[in-house]
Amino acid sequence: MKNKISRRQFLQAAGASAAALLLASCSGNSASSVSSSSVASSAASSVAASSAAASSEATSTVTTTGKTLVVYFSATGTTQGVAQTIADTVGADLFEVVPSDPYTSDDLTWTNNDSRVSREHNDEGLRAVALESTDVDGWDDYDTVFIGYPIWWGIAAWPMSSFVAVNDFTGKNVVPFCTSLSSGIGQSGELLAELAGTGSWLDGYRFSSSTTANDIAALAESLSL
Repeated sequence: MKNKISRRQFLQAAGASAAALLLASCSGNSASSVSSSSVASSAASSVAASSAAASSEATSTVTTTGKTLVVYFSATGTTQGVAQTIADTVGADLFEVVPSDPYTSDDLTWTNNDSRVSREHNDEGLRAVALESTDVDGWDDYDTVFIGYPIWWGIAAWPMSSFVAVNDFTGKNVVPFCTSLSSGIGQSGELLAELAGTGSWLDGYRFSSSTTANDIAALAESLSL
């Protein structure tokens, strides 16, 4: 059965989920922007830019015939909040990418050259971050997959690369999205698509910590989800 809902249904779902959305930052596994004194403080800050304009620039459309999944890595909470809003709005399942060795607040202090993220940034050999799991139950049943991550030094946070590299996206429509304080999505989605080597990857989208369910509904509508 085609998994497609009307504009009115999207807006109703958006209104219901907006009240429940909490985008508070934390030091656990959630999203961040590496663009202030630390990744954690960057993700905690909100910006006025709206993602609605980005949604209107979509040049591709997706019509789902199967299930939808939101896969996300989050370092401080922002990407987690956006991922949950997407899942609530379009009726998707969630899968969190969790490093085997989670990042601490000190690890995320990008201004410290000795911090974990700085060392990983400076040495690409350290970016192959081990994950607790890369296996998604029922992976073959999903035909649309949202891939969410914070932007680190202009690219997708590398734990997401670890997930993408070992999964087969054949036959799937893939929608990258990032969270950041000010940086755009850049080529992060394209680089992940090259790493995957399979799947139909759409243009990516940037969300801020002020993203609302209405913004998500506008994106979903533009993709014909």
